[in-house]
Amino acid sequence: MSIPNHILEQLNSQADLVSIIGRHTTLKRAGSEYKGCCPFHGEKSPSFYVNPQKNIYHCFGCSVGGNAISFLRDYENLTFIEAVNELSQQTGIEVPKEEQQNVSYQRSKKPPTVKPAAVTQAPNKPLNPEQTSTDVPSGHMVLDYNDSNYKDSNYKDSNSYENPPPLDAYGYDSIPYMTDDEGSEYQADNNYPPAWLASGMAGLHDSDINHSFDNDNDSNEDGNLYELLEKIQQFYQHNLSIHPHAKHYFLSRGISDEIFDTFGLGYAPFGWQHLEHQFPQDIEGLKALGLVRRSESGRDYDLLRDRVIFPIRDNQGRTIGFGGRALDDEVKPKYINSSDSPVFHKQHVLYGYYESRQKRANDWLVVEGYMDVIALYQVGIYGAIASMGTAINESQISRLLTLNPTLTLSFDGDSAGQKAAWRTLEVALPVLSDDKEMRFLTLPNNHDPDTFIKSQGADAMREQIVNAMPLSQYIFAYLSERHDLSLVEGKAKLMSQVRALTTALPKGSSFRYLLNNDIYQKLGGKRSQNIEAKDALLDFDGEMTVSQQLQLCFVFQPRALIDDPIEAIWQQAGIHELHLPAHLKQKASADVLRPLAWEDLQDEALLDVVSTIKRCLNYLPKDANAAAHFILSNVKPLTQETLSRDWGSFYKALTSRNILSLDGLVEELVSQLIERHMKKKTQDLIKNPDNIKLAIVRKQAQLLNNWLRAQQAEQSAQMATVKS
Repeated sequence: MSIPNHILEQLNSQADLVSIIGRHTTLKRAGSEYKGCCPFHGEKSPSFYVNPQKNIYHCFGCSVGGNAISFLRDYENLTFIEAVNELSQQTGIEVPKEEQQNVSYQRSKKPPTVKPAAVTQAPNKPLNPEQTSTDVPSGHMVLDYNDSNYKDSNYKDSNSYENPPPLDAYGYDSIPYMTDDEGSEYQADNNYPPAWLASGMAGLHDSDINHSFDNDNDSNEDGNLYELLEKIQQFYQHNLSIHPHAKHYFLSRGISDEIFDTFGLGYAPFGWQHLEHQFPQDIEGLKALGLVRRSESGRDYDLLRDRVIFPIRDNQGRTIGFGGRALDDEVKPKYINSSDSPVFHKQHVLYGYYESRQKRANDWLVVEGYMDVIALYQVGIYGAIASMGTAINESQISRLLTLNPTLTLSFDGDSAGQKAAWRTLEVALPVLSDDKEMRFLTLPNNHDPDTFIKSQGADAMREQIVNAMPLSQYIFAYLSERHDLSLVEGKAKLMSQVRALTTALPKGSSFRYLLNNDIYQKLGGKRSQNIEAKDALLDFDGEMTVSQQLQLCFVFQPRALIDDPIEAIWQQAGIHELHLPAHLKQKASADVLRPLAWEDLQDEALLDVVSTIKRCLNYLPKDANAAAHFILSNVKPLTQETLSRDWGSFYKALTSRNILSLDGLVEELVSQLIERHMKKKTQDLIKNPDNIKLAIVRKQAQLLNNWLRAQQAEQSAQMATVKS
C-alpha cells in the first residue's frame, strides 16, 4: 500500500506524541519539552526528551529517536500500516485506500499571457455583468492590471520578495459559523463568469500582456501544491499593498505593519479569473485546491474575489489554504474558506497555532475568528487559536491539554456562540482526566476578544482570561437557564442531563462523582448524596450485608455498571500500574497480575445481578422502577426471590429522600468488597505459602489502603464544608 508523503507528514504532525509515549513512561514538563526515563532502555536518571512542537523524541542515553510512526513501530511493535492506521484513528486524518491523492499536479504548456479588459468596479459593490470598461460611473475605481501602479518596482516575480513567510514551524487556522462554499451565489445565474470577460480578451496584443507570478518556462515539470500555495499567498499579499481600500480595512481594525508580515495578510482583487491569469500553467493545481471552480454553465471562476485574505498554515508553517472576508458586512457569506484539498483538511487545522508555537505560547485560548486570534497576538497574548468553521475536535483538544492542562474557551454570548461552547464541552469530556481543566470565558456587553481589547485594553483581557468560569460552574449556569428550578421536575431534568454528561468522562474519573454531588448541592441538597443514601439504607434495613446493599443499588441505578466499578477502583488506586522488582515480575503468573473481576469475589447472587444488568443495559426502560422490574425478571429465580422481597421498601426509602445518584455509595460498597477479598486472599496465601503471590497481593492491598484513606480524608473535608 502506497501512502502519500504528505499524509504521513500530517499524521506525524497531528499525533499526540506526548500521550502515546506517556502510556509507557512518565513524562514531566521541562521547559518547552517533556522529559522522562527512556522506555527503550533501563535508566534511573531521565535522559529521554519529547518535543511537542516538532513532534519528535530523542534519548541522549541510547540515541534512539524519531516521530510518532517510528515509536509505534519500534516500541509497540506495530507494522508500518498498523502504525499509520492507529494514528489515523487518533487524529481523524483519513488515509486514502485506493486512488492516492498527491501534492503534485501536471502543469500545462504556457500560453501567451493576456490580460482581460480593464475591470471597472466600485469598492464593495457587486459586479454588474453587463457593465463594460467604458461604463464607469463617476468617482468609481478603475482596476487595470496593466496599470503602472500594479507594476511597482518591488513586484518582480514569484520569488522576488525579500521577507517571505517562514516555512519551518507549526500552524493551524479557523473561523466558526462561516460557509466554505460560495456556490449559492451562482445557482440563479448560469452566465457566470460574465460572457464579456472572455470576449473582452479578443484583439489584445503582446504589449497588453499582464505581469505574472508564474515565470517558469519549463512546462514539462510537475507542479507542487505547497509551492503553488506559497506563490498565491505572495500574490495576495502583494495585492494588499497596491489596493488602498483593502489595506484600509485592516488598518481600521487596528492591525500593525508587523502583523501584516507575521500572518501574511493579503487581498484577492476584483475579477473572475485573476488567478488563472497570474498562474496560467497551474490551472489544474488551482482547481485541486478549490481556488478555481466551474460554474453550472461550464465556465471557470475564482472562489475568492474582492476579499481580504488570511493565509491558513499547517504545523510546519506552510500555507495550505486561505480564508477570505468580505470588505462589506452586507455581502453574504461574510467569510469563505478554501475547500478541503490534498494538503488542507479543515477539521484538523487551528488558525494561529503555528504563530503561537513560534512564540512558545503556554496558555491556550480557543476563540471564534481570525481577527480575534490576531488581536490577541498583537497585544502579546499568545496561544489564541480558532477552528475552521467546524467544531474543534477531540484530538485537537487533547493536544492543547497536553501543552497546558488548562484550556479556556472564549465564545460569543449569543445563542450560536453558547451552543458552540456547549458542543465543545461535550467533545472534550472524554479527554478531561482529573488533572485537566477546561474554563469558559464569555466577555461582557457582547464583546468578542477583538472588540474587548480595543475597548478595555490588553490588561483587562488578561484579567478576564484568568477569571474565566470553571467547567463545573459553566455546566450549572448553562443548564439552569434552560430548566425551571423552582419546580422539582426542573431540578430532576437538570440533574439527569448532568448525569448523562458525566458518563462521558474518562474511566475512573473522580470529577464525575464530585460534579454530580456539587450540582446536587447547588439544587438545594444540604448533605452529600452519599450520606443521604447511606442513611436511607440504615433506615430501611441495617442488617443487610454489603453484597445485598450493592445488589439493590445496582438494580436502582443500573447505569453504575456502564463503567465497571471494580475496574475504576483498580485504576484510581494505581493497582493496574503496579511496579514490581524484576525478579517478582519474571516469576509472577499472569493470573496474579490480571485485574480483579466480579467472578473473583465468589458471590453468586452479586455476579448474577451484575452480569444480567450488563447484558440488558441497552434495553432497559428509562423509568427506574420499570427498569428494576425488567432486571428482576431476568435474574435467576433464587436471586429474584431475595431482591423482590426488599425492592419495594428500598425504592421508597430512596425516592422519599429525593436521592438522585448512588455513585458515591456504590464506590464505597464495592471498595469494601474488594478490601475484604484482598484480606481473605492474603490469609489464604499465608496458610498455603506462595511467596511470589503473597508479595504481589500485599503490594496491591497497600495501594488499595492508601487510596481508601485518601477517599476518607476527602469525604471528611466535604462534610466539614457542608457543616460550615
